[in-house]
Amino acid sequence: MVRSLLPLGIALLGATSVLAEPPSCSLEKKCPEEAPCCSQYNQCGVGAFCLGGCDPRMSFSLDSCVPAPVCQDKTYKMGSLDRYQSIYKYLGDPKDADWVGQGEPIAYDGNMLLTMPPKSVGTVMASTTYMWYGTVKAKIKTARGRGVVTAFILFGDVKDEIDFEWVGVDLNTVQTNYYFQGIPNYDNSGNISLSSNSFDNWHEYEIRWTPDEISWLVDGKVGRTKKRSETWNATANQWNFPQTPSRVQLSIWPGGLETNAKGTIDWAGGVIDWNGEDIKTHGYYYATFGDITIECYNAPNGPGTNKKKSYYYNDISATNNTVVDSDRPTKLKSLSGTGTDMDKEDSTSSGAGASGTVYSVPGGGVPAGQNPGGANGGGGGSGTGSAPGCSTTGFAQNCNQLNGNSAGTRGADRTLGASALAVIIGIAGLLLL
Repeated sequence: MVRSLLPLGIALLGATSVLAEPPSCSLEKKCPEEAPCCSQYNQCGVGAFCLGGCDPRMSFSLDSCVPAPVCQDKTYKMGSLDRYQSIYKYLGDPKDADWVGQGEPIAYDGNMLLTMPPKSVGTVMASTTYMWYGTVKAKIKTARGRGVVTAFILFGDVKDEIDFEWVGVDLNTVQTNYYFQGIPNYDNSGNISLSSNSFDNWHEYEIRWTPDEISWLVDGKVGRTKKRSETWNATANQWNFPQTPSRVQLSIWPGGLETNAKGTIDWAGGVIDWNGEDIKTHGYYYATFGDITIECYNAPNGPGTNKKKSYYYNDISATNNTVVDSDRPTKLKSLSGTGTDMDKEDSTSSGAGASGTVYSVPGGGVPAGQNPGGANGGGGGSGTGSAPGCSTTGFAQNCNQLNGNSAGTRGADRTLGASALAVIIGIAGLLLL
């Protein structure tokens, strides 16, 4: 499989204008102090940039990002939007919402439809709490059609990732994948055959994630297992294994968007047909999500605890031994706030011009204080083997040789996902003009 962007088709349907691009960020180019938070789309801002998806490694400082709410055991009934908030409204308290997102989700017949109207980039929803290991299962009917992709994944702020993905021209197969800190390695993928068509039939998909292995299950049967012991990277002296707190993310996105890289379009089954059967009948492509259940790992000691209120990182290496289970607050007072100024009052653009604009919502082209619809709104090689100085059980990623500089060099190899998705964000904004 060739995949050159993250499975997070961010819908920009709420944006009312396209202004100058927010500053970009990477491990080599951190966000500026006035826009300190690096979103999962590698752009800098305040407010929602500092909430779910904020990468502390690429932000102005580790504490620029707001701490992430800890895991909660829960079954989510997906037949209502009562516990959903738009990214333009959500301020970080999971008591206010179970899901946050962008796009056009629709509650229908006891389930949730994630829709992708013509010329859009779809819909994404993310849980407001984070799993630090554990089990998540979802009942899903996928989308169909050339170039249409459905995704059910775990995605961490430092770009650890565990995936189920479906391409709309192959409804009898689900693709699985995993990434460590976003480092691309397409040998990590593996397919699972389904017993029946994934669009017409419900299947239950499950990810079981522990410090030592990942299992992907379909309808209660294990289809694939990846052991952490198989992921040792001798060159980088690290486990290339997802290990940090992650949100559950659900999405439908246009892998076949004609402006995507050819490899992505080919993988998605070809250029998307905006006059496909479901567009003609319903006005959009759609994936259907039923109940979703999260069971936390509930470790007595780290890694994998959820004893307190929030998670944050105390080192730029961002491995699981640097995650702190803390009592730090998670809610901003307004979308002008940041992790270092969580009580900042709402503000509006001062009219300093596009170059002076600070953005508050990633992907939407929204300056701080302005709310659409509201009142003002691996690096260096791979290889498996024993890990000198690293425990093979009770996994904690600490081989006594990781530091901020080495982590930065490894992460720099991550160019495909973030850059390609940034291009889609820009294109989507142009489509809305």
